[in-house]
Amino acid sequence: MRELLLICIMVLCYASAKACDICGCGVGSYYLGILPDFNKRFIGLRYQYNTMQTHLGPEGRHTPLTADETYQIVELWGAYNFGDRVRVMAFLPFNFNQRRLNAMEESGEKSGLGDIAAMAYYRIFEGGNTTTKFKLFNHSLWAGAGVKVPSGEYDNSERASVSADSPNNFQLGTGSTDFTFNATYDARLMDMGFNLNLLYKFNTENQYEYRYGNKFTGNALFYYKFLIDQKLRIAPNIGIRYEKAEQDVSYRRFYINQSGGNLTSAIAGLELNIGRYALGVNYQLPVDQHLADKRVHAGNRLMTHLSVSF
Repeated sequence: MRELLLICIMVLCYASAKACDICGCGVGSYYLGILPDFNKRFIGLRYQYNTMQTHLGPEGRHTPLTADETYQIVELWGAYNFGDRVRVMAFLPFNFNQRRLNAMEESGEKSGLGDIAAMAYYRIFEGGNTTTKFKLFNHSLWAGAGVKVPSGEYDNSERASVSADSPNNFQLGTGSTDFTFNATYDARLMDMGFNLNLLYKFNTENQYEYRYGNKFTGNALFYYKFLIDQKLRIAPNIGIRYEKAEQDVSYRRFYINQSGGNLTSAIAGLELNIGRYALGVNYQLPVDQHLADKRVHAGNRLMTHLSVSF
C-alpha cells in the first residue's frame, strides 16, 4: 500500500507541476532516461544536440529577426552508491551555443563551462516477487534533491541587445543557484521494463534580478533487454517526454511573455552494455509544443553517452 501511494503521488506531480528553461537549451534540462547498469559507481561522457528557432512572429511566423539556434553540450557525469540506499550523481557540462540570423546573415557563438549540478537519491523501496506464471517481477523507487551552482557565465548584455520581452536562452548558465527535486521509478517483469523519471527545478533570482521560470521534466520509457552470448545486453526503448514552463520574471514583477510553455516529445533509443562498459543513444522528436507564446519552436534532439562502471 505504501508503494502504491508513493507512485500515485509521483503521477499526480507529473500531471500538475509547472516549470522549464525553454525546452532544455543552453541553460536547460537534466535528462536521465535509463541509467547504465552499475553496482557501485560509474563515470562517463554525454553529448547532447538541440536545435530551436527563436524570435518568431505572431503564430510562429518567420520575421527578419528570426534566429536558428543550436545548443551542443558535452558533459562529464557519474554516480556513486553509498551502501544500498544512497546514490549521488554529478554533472559537469561544457556548452557550445551557436545562433544565426538568416535574414541579416549574422551569426554568433558562445562556448565554455556550464552550470555544475549534483543530485542525491535515497532508495525508498526495492523489492520483487514471482507471479502466478512463474515470472520474476522487480521494482524500485528512488527520490531526492539536488543543487545547481552558477559556474557557467551569464551575460546580462545579451538581454540588452534585444527587446525586454524576448527569450533569454542564449546563455552558458543562469547566473543563479537553483534546486532540484527528483524521483525515479523502475519496474521490470523478466526482461521487459518501465522507467519513469520526474524532476522539478526551482530557480532563484540571479544578481541581475532575473529569474528563470521553474522547470518540470518528466519522461516515461518502455524497454526490453536482450542478452546475447551472455556478454552483450541490448535494450531498445521507446517513450515520451513532457516539459512545462512558468514564465521568466525580471525585477520580481515583470513577466517575460516570450518565455515558458510546454513541449511533448516522442523518444526512441538504444542502450548497450558489455562488461563494465555502456553505450547509449536516443532521439527525441517534438510532437506537440506551445513555447514562449509560439515565438519559439523546438527542433529535434539527439543524445549519446559512453560510460564505464568500476
